[in-house]
Amino acid sequence: MAATAKGSLWEIQPRDVEAAGMAAADAGAFVAALRSAAASGGGPDAVWEAVAAAGVLRPEHPHALHQLVYYSVYAGWDRAARGPPPYWFLSSIDTKQTNLGRLMEAHGPRLLGSSYKDPISSFQVFHKFSVEHQEVYWSMVLTELSVKFQQEPKSILDTSDKSRKGGTWFQSAVLNIAECCLLPWPSQNRGDDSTAIVWREEGLDDYPVNRMSLKELRNQVITVATALDTLFQKGDQIAIDMPMTCNAVIIYLAIVLGGFVVVSIADSFAPQEIGTRMSVSKAKAIFTQDFIIRGGKKVPLYSRVVQGTTSKAVVIPATGGFLGVALRNGDLSWKDFLSCAAGRSSIYPTVYQSSAALTNILFSSGTTGEPKAIPWSQLSPIRCASDTWAHLDVRPQDIFCWPTNLGWVMGPILLYSCFLSGAALALYHGSPLGRSFCKFVQDAGVTVLGSVPSLVKSWKAGNFTKGLNWTKIRVLSTTGEASDVDDDLWLSSRASYKPIIECCGGTELASSYIQGSLLRPQAFGAFSGASMSTGFVILDEQGTPYPDDVPCTGEVGLFPLYFGATDQLLNADHNKVYFDGMPIYNGRQLRRHGDIIQRTVGGYYIVQGRADDTMNLGGIKTSSVEIERICNRADEGLLETAAVSVKPAGGGPEQLAILAVLKDRSAPCDANVLKNKFQRAIQKNLNPLFKVSYVKIVPEFPRTASNKLLRRVLRDQLSKELSNCSKL
Repeated sequence: MAATAKGSLWEIQPRDVEAAGMAAADAGAFVAALRSAAASGGGPDAVWEAVAAAGVLRPEHPHALHQLVYYSVYAGWDRAARGPPPYWFLSSIDTKQTNLGRLMEAHGPRLLGSSYKDPISSFQVFHKFSVEHQEVYWSMVLTELSVKFQQEPKSILDTSDKSRKGGTWFQSAVLNIAECCLLPWPSQNRGDDSTAIVWREEGLDDYPVNRMSLKELRNQVITVATALDTLFQKGDQIAIDMPMTCNAVIIYLAIVLGGFVVVSIADSFAPQEIGTRMSVSKAKAIFTQDFIIRGGKKVPLYSRVVQGTTSKAVVIPATGGFLGVALRNGDLSWKDFLSCAAGRSSIYPTVYQSSAALTNILFSSGTTGEPKAIPWSQLSPIRCASDTWAHLDVRPQDIFCWPTNLGWVMGPILLYSCFLSGAALALYHGSPLGRSFCKFVQDAGVTVLGSVPSLVKSWKAGNFTKGLNWTKIRVLSTTGEASDVDDDLWLSSRASYKPIIECCGGTELASSYIQGSLLRPQAFGAFSGASMSTGFVILDEQGTPYPDDVPCTGEVGLFPLYFGATDQLLNADHNKVYFDGMPIYNGRQLRRHGDIIQRTVGGYYIVQGRADDTMNLGGIKTSSVEIERICNRADEGLLETAAVSVKPAGGGPEQLAILAVLKDRSAPCDANVLKNKFQRAIQKNLNPLFKVSYVKIVPEFPRTASNKLLRRVLRDQLSKELSNCSKL
């Protein structure tokens, strides 16, 4: 897109503006306003800051015009010498109104003494303090969230037990984290009449949005929890495999409120993947829907659940009050399930448990082919909410929307971030890919909007925000995969250049270890630092940490005292997965995460990919082994396959490439035919969202002396080959 740029902003002429889509009658005035805004001079970053602050570029302007100005301003910017160019800048007044800014103004002088100046200039010092004095930091943050203990913790962090590498957090604390989500909270101005959920059904774009009060939410959660008590024993694992609707949120909270354990399963999984997760978690039952409504189409869901598990299913109609499927013997309709609560008390005996009690089992694909079962305690939700409170600045009365699913980590993060911070949760019951979702964002008055880059690509490609007003949005966020700079430019411009907070973390962390911050300038596609209270180093190939603040690229090693992170896996050795082989740093063994990250000049970070053979496809982490297991059976003529992800030459999300070795290497074989077979097999047996982008037939794979497949070599070779093709 940079080809649309001029040598500098001052070279832009009215004819260039017309070519970018502006009416001829307005082009001259636009150029004059542009030059007036930039007249104060300074470097490219100062010029862009002035242009953005003046509002010369407006959301309704064509994207080509935004491109013309942005790329012209930064045409001479030397990234190697200066790092990524910033697009969003801080205001000293606004930063003091942020959650973190308020906290620093209130406590900074006492904690940091004379080194404290203001939230902007003292941010790095305060971040370091949060890492080195976690007990103090978390004590302060807890007062900002609606966390109610039945029994207060004896200590925030106890490191006396050396066998617990991550420390012991909130020792002896007793609570129910779901109850905390449902109580009025005066300090957040949250009462029973406050809006808890805002939602709309697909196809009802011109109707007002629906609203559910906190009291209504609490009553419905109690009804479901009461019905659960009639069918299950406390501590039973109960799965949810359905879109993230109001009912899904109610069921989730009810399971936790009642002392049961949520098993999170994404609604896109094939039957055998559902079965694997039900088996590993030992789930006694599963909540699901008859169909999923997406883009006006009915996608079967209950039938996949039936194929995947014999466990009892409670089935909710996707639309209306009646199911569109016949149920197995033993399964229940939503209506019949709710009737189990009839005649019982409306006062529910909340189950209070230790802070370490299991509340949710989520899954993350490892490199072994079997998904890791990751247990969340009652501390994980607090970490979720605290990170969005600090980095996305989620506040009471915000309306927070992020298209996701309870089967992925972002689903519970969104739920807890809203209900523990006093914000309203915005849900769209349908496809988030088109204009209907974008209109919902406008109509619901969304103020914090999250996404994944593939969603942004869809909105941008269809120009789905045209004629819509997204200016109520004050913070944007994205996670799940690498962001494309031009897509981020489009997204930020739709909301009058609001900041996009990039987030990168993991299910086992219950959060992001690296994020953007409203107390630092933001650059497209880059992270501005570690999350609050999080420390990490970047390791070279010998496992030696690079010096802090030195530009470098290597594997990230997390400091092990990480509040909210797991200390066990249900079907794998936690210590082996996250600690074995990691170096000692400052007397403690670092925690493995698996990302390769680059620290740039200027102190920004860019995630380069995974250190192992896990790949990220459309925001979903999966393993090469899982894909190869499916593809090896796709054609009888195959000897073996290797699945790798490659990054496009122009940047953006990873793309799936499959290399194949044939049994008969002299036999003719069409790579396109293989590609179609691989695509069908993966969609049927693994995940319909995964797309095969490249297929190549090769004579053999590179291997180690012990016969291990060198996928990284294949990835590098293929990336170079595709880059050369792109240049041609």
